[in-house]
Amino acid sequence: MPHPTSEQPADVVARLRATFRTGRTKPTAWRTAQLRRLRAMLTENDAALVAALHEDLGKSAYEAFRTEIDFTLREIDHTLDHLDAWLRPEPAPVPPHLGEATAWAQYDPLGVVLVIAPWNYPAQLLLAPMVGALAAGNAVVAKPSELAPATSAALAGLLPRYLDNDAVAVVEGGVPETTALLAERFDHIFYTGNGTVGRIVMTAAARHLTPVTLELGGKSPVFVDRDTDPAAVAERLAAGKFLNAGQTCVAPDYVLTDPETARALEPALIRAVEALYGSDPAASESYGRIVNERHFDRLAALLGSGRPVTGGGSDRATKYIAPTVLADVDPGAPVMQEEIFGPVLPIVTVRDLDEAIAFINDREKPLALYAFTGSDTTRRRLASETSSGGLGFGLPLAHLTVPDLPFGGVGESGMGNYHGRYSIETFSHRKAVLDKPLG
Repeated sequence: MPHPTSEQPADVVARLRATFRTGRTKPTAWRTAQLRRLRAMLTENDAALVAALHEDLGKSAYEAFRTEIDFTLREIDHTLDHLDAWLRPEPAPVPPHLGEATAWAQYDPLGVVLVIAPWNYPAQLLLAPMVGALAAGNAVVAKPSELAPATSAALAGLLPRYLDNDAVAVVEGGVPETTALLAERFDHIFYTGNGTVGRIVMTAAARHLTPVTLELGGKSPVFVDRDTDPAAVAERLAAGKFLNAGQTCVAPDYVLTDPETARALEPALIRAVEALYGSDPAASESYGRIVNERHFDRLAALLGSGRPVTGGGSDRATKYIAPTVLADVDPGAPVMQEEIFGPVLPIVTVRDLDEAIAFINDREKPLALYAFTGSDTTRRRLASETSSGGLGFGLPLAHLTVPDLPFGGVGESGMGNYHGRYSIETFSHRKAVLDKPLG
């Protein structure tokens, strides 16, 4: 039976640590059982989760399945398919001076892990890290986002029904509850969100020398080369930017291109947005809403940062901001100062690739960098002369869906990575073992 929700954070952590110390979470059978139960939770309660995601963010059923439920199911299935191989000890050669000895490296679970999720993908970004933490044999405290209250309540009700309650706990709440959790000693903290809170998490973790994974964000640029087809670029750019009403950490934040290409992109983006959401996106069932009034007000204040190519409308009562493209944007404009995290796409003109690379490198390292180009030389230069958490050519967001690629940031956009085998590495200690027989 689920434990009482009135349990204090200190008691939750102590209870889970006691379970971990029994060795209960270490056998592969326990790990795979938890993953299969998590899978069952998603498939048996998909309608409830879709409804919660719609209530919190206005997500369509298609978008909820594609970006939250199916995404997590693929992560579970990939992990189940490969877990035995990932956990297999890795032999290491022994130098001659040790004679007859054997050596290997093995993955040990860390202990009790805290996963703090954000509000923009409140199911996926809580559950996908949990997949790795459970697969690595840890006990897990899950902290869903209070800014997505319907999804938080749904997950808090469902997870105890499916997972081992002595090894997995959900703690709901806002700043006070999160602060209380961060006061406890964990063996790893996994946080997805913004840099301001990331610093708070890292400071709290430092008191206990707890390692952290910080999945943050940043202004992810898109370079559009003059040798590309504007219609094809606009179609993929709009789909990546306006998914979840732009509230995606790896969404294209702004476009860098030369003036002539910028002019060609403008009508193409108008057509691409209409193809996605019709002539009135406010009436489209496929287009989401801003999470709350505070973020709405922040985004609405950015709409005057350039000449509107399309969109520009808003409705605070329904938290609606139209898919908006802004042209003639000055690099000093408000929309270029911080991560937008909403459905506003500025176009900034540069002379050429050299100026684009300098523009990117003059700013904080982004979570992702995208480019549309037919030039191998341009691809090589962007790969070697810039730094970003991920690099995508021809299709924004797609690198996130490849289970054998690490996902994570660099610099201001985060530290550490996960997905697939990289989650096992994140939530484990790779222990060196040497066996030298007596005699």
